[in-house]
Amino acid sequence: MSTYTTDRASPFTRAVVSSMRKLYPEALADQSFDNTGLLLEAPFDPIRRQMNSVLLTIDLTKAVADEAIERKDCVVVAYHPIIFRGFKSLTLSDCQQQSILRLALEGISVYSPHTAVDAAPGGLADWLADIVTGHLPDPEPETHTAQPQKNPPETIEEDVVSEANTSADQPAEAKKRPQRPKMSMQRTYSQPTYPSHRSVDASKTDLAPSSVDHTRSVINPVTGVEGFEGAGFGRLVTFSEHQPLTHLVERIAHGVGSPKGFPLAIPQGKQVEDIQIRTVGVSAGSGHNVLKGVDADLLFTGELSHHEALAATEKGQCVITLFHSNSERGYLSSVLKEKLTRVLREEWERIRKEVAEAQDLTPEWEDAVKDEDVLVECSEQDRDPFGVVILQSSKQEGKPLS
Repeated sequence: MSTYTTDRASPFTRAVVSSMRKLYPEALADQSFDNTGLLLEAPFDPIRRQMNSVLLTIDLTKAVADEAIERKDCVVVAYHPIIFRGFKSLTLSDCQQQSILRLALEGISVYSPHTAVDAAPGGLADWLADIVTGHLPDPEPETHTAQPQKNPPETIEEDVVSEANTSADQPAEAKKRPQRPKMSMQRTYSQPTYPSHRSVDASKTDLAPSSVDHTRSVINPVTGVEGFEGAGFGRLVTFSEHQPLTHLVERIAHGVGSPKGFPLAIPQGKQVEDIQIRTVGVSAGSGHNVLKGVDADLLFTGELSHHEALAATEKGQCVITLFHSNSERGYLSSVLKEKLTRVLREEWERIRKEVAEAQDLTPEWEDAVKDEDVLVECSEQDRDPFGVVILQSSKQEGKPLS
């Protein structure tokens, strides 16, 4: 019997796929555009088999592919599909196709659940709703917007040329023209910062989930999937009592890993400290299609376009966005990792027994099914393309939100 097979994946890959389908059936996904499921089924070579491990990531970038190859993972579960449309060719000149080819060569498969995770009860939408309705240690801190500094340290000089140091025959308008700014050698900005799964893990103890009295409902229900009643896209949270917007900002910051900052849009003429929130529309990722037409005081999502956010504030709504994938990444470490580990242990035990009962197994196949190990980890390389750069000192601190 040949040890290298080209017609089937590793038995551990089968266990991972079965586990993901139990947790997030593909029937829950938005079939109008999404591409979920097993996107890359790598052939199994038991002689140089991978570890019984799964790497969780939001985006399957080159850095994440390098990480999976170095770790010898068996499967990458990438929330966002790396394949959305059919290929006419597979070449190394395309960076995404290059990652797919390299992973296939190493025997690493790729599974993408995407919007099935969004819609599932206890999935991404409910996780974000849990953050909004969570509670920080009593008493919740008073949050205020910073006031502009009266005399911030200057790092850019725009000197106007005076009459004393200009020639007499120089035109008058030239005497008043600002010279090219002189840049200080002092660094006045931080390195870009990115929320990581480790910062989300660290914040778990700070935020008690769903302790604020509220109700929640599904915005766009998904029906007909047995055992997944209550599934659907987006959640509308209604508090029994109004909540200060500043408290929601605090909860969100703690719940997604205390980022250095995130965009907040409020109606003109309003002060952040004065705004009270009774209803919140929640959607992960790009939330417009789910949240359009939702009558809520606050829209909480990964991203909205300029015009979508402007239309919301003109109607009197507030908007909080996190950069697209920062509204999704924390779910991997705080929810999916534990869920998948539990179900995968059961599925791997079942498939091990099933394969072991087959006849004519080579010693390499026998070793593969004797391996009881199951490991699920989050990528250390995965991050949103956008980081936040903090100005540490500047001539103008900016206009406060009002």
